Amino acid sequence: MSDKPEQKKGWFQRLTSGLARSSQQMTDQVTGVFTKKPLDQEQLDALEEMLIEADLGPDIAGRIAEAFGKARFGKSSTDAEVKEALAELIAAELADRQGSFDPLGGPRPYVVLFIGVNGSGKTTTLGKIAADLTEKGARVLIAAGDTFRAAAVEQLKVWADRAGADFMAKPTGSDAAALAYEAVERAKAEHYDVVLIDTAGRLQNKQGLMDELLKVIRVVKKVDPDYPHETLLVLDATVGRNALAQEKIFGNQVGVSGIVMTKLDGTARGGVLVPVARASDSPIKLIGVGEGVEDLQPFDARAFSRSLVGLKD
Repeated sequence: MSDKPEQKKGWFQRLTSGLARSSQQMTDQVTGVFTKKPLDQEQLDALEEMLIEADLGPDIAGRIAEAFGKARFGKSSTDAEVKEALAELIAAELADRQGSFDPLGGPRPYVVLFIGVNGSGKTTTLGKIAADLTEKGARVLIAAGDTFRAAAVEQLKVWADRAGADFMAKPTGSDAAALAYEAVERAKAEHYDVVLIDTAGRLQNKQGLMDELLKVIRVVKKVDPDYPHETLLVLDATVGRNALAQEKIFGNQVGVSGIVMTKLDGTARGGVLVPVARASDSPIKLIGVGEGVEDLQPFDARAFSRSLVGLKD
């Protein structure tokens, strides 16, 4: 998650590659819809349908198609011109939905809570962030708050060892809130820079599990009312528009500070990020397009939009 120019360029290339399935779908349809003839209503309707199929949703698709028509109606357009215009319109939808994640720029220890459903990539995301932070010289404490699944604790321990971060866990079935409390108390006493707290992946329609998550938050606030400084909701792009339902329920109950969209390389409908971003009260902070630590990066609306339509920077 570096700001070095060469690493930014490498990230754009990985992003473009990761979104290739999504951009290929859009490219194929754009090529079929837009020819050398002047843009007419039939083509605009086809464009709107294409954007809906790419999971941008009917409202956003309608706005983009309308804006595109106002700018280019009656004109002939090349595929490249169409892609450039689409990228600009998608970026405009996302411009105010871009947030920053800077755990080393805040108070010490900086407490980050990770939430989301099973399989969203939550534990892997936490591990990648830990590895990035320790590479920058930070002292990181990881708390394995998924006390329901031994496999989740083991997976997180592997990430902690790989990152060189310290690790806390309790036996399966233990109270997750108690572990979180002990972790932030230890981090405060021992002057850690960042605390990363995993939580059990929970189905958003299981209120008992949601109540437990709220208990974790209440308990860490007893140590410091500002804890957690960040509550990151991790969403899996491959579930498509179901991610919208997850965001709505978690956002309404938990108080999400930012969204991480993972597995954008695993779907042909990466456009789902756009309606999630528009619907959420929380910004998109990080996106993931691969398994490596370097494949989780800050969200950049322009870079994402250009990659989504298959443009090279």
